[in-house]
Amino acid sequence: MGFGGISPWSLLLILLIVVMIFGTKRLKNVGGDLGGAIKNFKKSMSDGDKAAEEKKQLDKDGKVNRVVDAEVSKDKDKV
Repeated sequence: MGFGGISPWSLLLILLIVVMIFGTKRLKNVGGDLGGAIKNFKKSMSDGDKAAEEKKQLDKDGKVNRVVDAEVSKDKDKV
């Protein structure tokens, strides 16, 4: 018995049918796309960890850099 009660011969037959339907070229493309997606996911997770570490470091130093965007207007007509 194989995985979940499926024999190795059944798995081989399923693999053969999938290759016949999709072809090897399309299966290679799917594998490459899946690998790229996993790589990008891991990269984004590590970038998020770096951002959290930088924020912790800023909080630890007691300095928080903030950018404030405002305009000041003076009205000469006001009393």
